[in-house]
This record gives sequence, structure tokens and C-alpha cells, in this order.
Amino acid sequence: MLNTRSGDVAQQVSTGSLPGWERVDALVRDAHEHLLADRDGAVADYIPTLAAADPELFGIAVVDVTGGAHDVGDAVTAFTIQSISKAFVYALVAQELGRDLVGERIGVNNTGLAFNSVVALELNDGHPMNPMVNAGAIATTALVPGATAAEKWSRLTAAMSAFAGRHLAVDQEVYASESATNDRNRAIARLLRSYDRLDGDPEEIVDLYTRQCSLLVSAHDLAVMGATLADGGVNPVSGEQVVSDAVSRDTVAVLASSGLYEHSGEWLLEVGVPGKSGVSGGVVAVAPGKGAIGAFSPRLDKAGNSVRGQRATARLSRALGLNIFASRSSNAELPTTDRTRGVT
Repeated sequence: MLNTRSGDVAQQVSTGSLPGWERVDALVRDAHEHLLADRDGAVADYIPTLAAADPELFGIAVVDVTGGAHDVGDAVTAFTIQSISKAFVYALVAQELGRDLVGERIGVNNTGLAFNSVVALELNDGHPMNPMVNAGAIATTALVPGATAAEKWSRLTAAMSAFAGRHLAVDQEVYASESATNDRNRAIARLLRSYDRLDGDPEEIVDLYTRQCSLLVSAHDLAVMGATLADGGVNPVSGEQVVSDAVSRDTVAVLASSGLYEHSGEWLLEVGVPGKSGVSGGVVAVAPGKGAIGAFSPRLDKAGNSVRGQRATARLSRALGLNIFASRSSNAELPTTDRTRGVT
């Protein structure tokens, strides 16, 4: 990675705060009501159990760094975390092994190609490039500490549960369904192994990865997990220091660069908040120092991202002032409500 070490200069932060409680609550409810009739997209059908999801489900949660929660709709309905797990397993591994080792083994740069691309691996000499694509996520799971698969799973689930502030369990039906249809991930793991970029048995590692994607969460859980990253690694509900502030910072940076895969640039341009999606319909977005948004709606766009989840996140990012790139001239005299201009 680029070496930008600058001696003993302390890391400073620039964050801000959310609007008042009642204002946030009203805006979350407004976003849900505004998008409730939106039926664009289709439920994922390449995993049989996901195809059976109720397309009408729609929940939004916002959790701030003090633990304040705003849940609307189906915010506590359970679904499998899928690819959103990648961010939190990366944080676990970076915490345990350090950013330099993980940066060298996994990388942090966008591939510019699809999340399950084999070509991306071949073009980069077997280097997975970042932990958000499947190759990088599988390689990251392989780095979870533990002498056996059981030990690795125990460490992984403990960390994921600590992020959520409660014990997370596997949806066994989804796990079985995905295990029967994940030949491409097995092929990716074997290709990584052929380039000496994967330690351990590829089949065992893919099984661990499939189980991690099958953990059950809700939109509320995602918001708590995201808010933990937003607050320097401290879970705002349990008060536990799950990972360090440095690991939280690095994880959010990786989400910004690659969380939405080859569409990450478009996401940052339109939403302006680091985020991650999953094919079960979940979306999490992290606003450093402020909190996080969790959303759930099973209808997906062609890239596999929740349509209503994305639109709700974009609307709330503007309305709550979450865009990390937004600024205003110190000479401007615009009312605070101006930040909601253009929200659809």
C-alpha cells in the first residue's frame, strides 16, 4: 500500500452530529412512507431460498453513536446478512493481524469488475485486490485466527455478534441452499490457492464464508453494526470496544472505495456515505461520528442491490446531512432545510 507515515502526528477527526431526535424520527418515517409504494426491481432468484422472500417487506433503521434508534416498518424482520458480512470480517482480521499484513494479502483497491469476477483475479496475478469482492472476502475469511475451522467460526461469530450487540445465528435453510449453488466461489477459492494466496483447504474456507453470509440480522442490527464503525469501534448499545478506532477508520475507507463494487463511485457521488449491500436486500451506510443507516427491502436492481434500500439511504443521507463530501461556503446564508433539495 501507499506509505504515508507522518511521524507521531495524532489522528484528528472531523464529524458533526445528527439533527435532534424528533427531526431524525420524522425524516426516517418520511423516507419509509415516500418509498413504500416503490416496487422497482426483483427478488434474487439464483439462490432458491432467497427467491421465496416477501417482496413487500421494507424496513429502515437509523442508530446514532449514543445508541438512539429510529426503527420504521420491517426494521426488525430477520434476513441473512450476505455480502454485508465482508466489512465486519475484514475489521476482525485487521484488528487481529494488523493493517499492513491484511493490506498486502488482500488489498484495498477497486477491481472495476463484478464482485464474483474470475477475470479480475487473473488480471492481477491472483491478488484479490479488496475484501469486498468475493475473492477478497474468501481470502479474508481464511485469515480469521484459529487452528481449526471450528475455532475460526467461533471467533468469527463472536466478532459479528459483538458488532450487532446480540448473538447472531445462522439460517440453516439459506446456508444449505447457498452451499448447493456456490460452485463459482469454490472455483475462486481454488484459483486463489493456485496463486498461493489462500492458506488452508479451499472447500473448508468457502464453507466458512457461506456460513458467515447466512447469519441472520435485521435492518436494526445493521444500523447498530454500522454505528459501531461510526463511533471508533465502540458498540453504541453494549458499550463494548469491538475493534480499535484505527480499524474502524480503515474499514469505512474500504467501504467507500469498494463497498458497492464497480458502482462504488456512482454510490459516493449520489449518496456520499460509505456503504455495503447484500443480495437478500440489506443495505448499511456509515456516517463517521454520527451513526448509521440500516435498510431492508428484497427487490434488487440488476447489480444485486436493494432498490428501496438504496433510495431510502440516499434520501436520508441528504436529509440528515450525512454526505461526507458535502460542504457549504462560510459566506452562504442558506436555511438548514436547504440540505433536502433534490431528494426523490
